[in-house]
Amino acid sequence: MALSSILSADAIDSAIKDCQAPDSFSPRKFFQLCGLTKKSPQDVKKVFGILDNDASGFIEEAELKFFLQRFSPGARVLTDQETKDFLCAADDDSDGMIGAEEFQAMVLS
Repeated sequence: MALSSILSADAIDSAIKDCQAPDSFSPRKFFQLCGLTKKSPQDVKKVFGILDNDASGFIEEAELKFFLQRFSPGARVLTDQETKDFLCAADDDSDGMIGAEEFQAMVLS
């Protein structure tokens, strides 16, 4: 399943353009701009499944680095600081990974 089947291509483009500069990525702002915050919990879980590249049930730090590229292949990779900040913001149980519930809580809160 492609992210564009859940989110509009225009909204994804707008969200990617907003964080083109290194260290300008804000997960909450990105989720708002791409329209994910307006989606149902079921759609948010579908997006999580797409972002969980290795289907482990978690988004690990290595997967987070390429987060923007999952939305748009030509997008930049997140900087090390952005990746760590994203992980800290969503990883409620401090296990070094973002689970589906943690991702959903961050997007929909």
